[in-house]
Amino acid sequence: MTPVLEVKNLKASVEGLPILKGVDLTVYAGELHAIMGPNGSGKSTLASVLAGREEYEVNGGTVLYQGEDLLEMEVDERAREGLFMAFQYPVELPGVSMMNFLKQAVNSVREHRGQKPLGAAALLRMAKEKAALINLDSRLKKRSVNEGFSGGEKKRNEIFQLAMLDPRLAILDETDSGLDIDALRSVADGVNVLRTDDRAFVVITHYQRLLNHIVPDYVHVMYDGRIVLSGNKELALQLEARGYDWVSQEAVPA
Repeated sequence: MTPVLEVKNLKASVEGLPILKGVDLTVYAGELHAIMGPNGSGKSTLASVLAGREEYEVNGGTVLYQGEDLLEMEVDERAREGLFMAFQYPVELPGVSMMNFLKQAVNSVREHRGQKPLGAAALLRMAKEKAALINLDSRLKKRSVNEGFSGGEKKRNEIFQLAMLDPRLAILDETDSGLDIDALRSVADGVNVLRTDDRAFVVITHYQRLLNHIVPDYVHVMYDGRIVLSGNKELALQLEARGYDWVSQEAVPA
């Protein structure tokens, strides 16, 4: 079976500063992988490189998405091919209504898949169904994209966009950042509802608390630009108890 995502010896830098120093990661459909690690370990850089952010320079390695070279795809092509990225700090789009934004995004993906575009009525029905599925406050989808939203509302809104776009691979970059326990549980519930046998997730987080609500199939620890440990949820509990200092002493080759 072809992996959804296959990263081999990926190296990347920002303004000449090496950040990723040889990342290896393989993700299959139906799996949820959590990536943990201290600040500066390269977690968000990995997400940004996969999303295609231009300020990150790839210096080596390969990334295959559904067997195709992801690094050769433009940002919009990655999205149309079914890669969804939820950023740590979602941007506001003042004056751009949520439904107009979603109409363009959804129909762009549908056109790429050879499907007919959705009209206004069909889109509204879909939005109502997806909002109910993830328990989204219906008022949020009537506003401009993220404008005036709280941190929790922005993260819930991104899960709503995920539900609408139906991606094959969803990358969530510190989606728990700044959330109180109720917002965290709400976002986690949305992710759990959207887990399917043909969709993969890569969830980047600092803290084990998110993994109390979203149980990963695999946990990986990044340190100094590499994945140095992999395991199951028990590894996350170990990190919670011991912190990250021991990783450099016991898991990182000299």
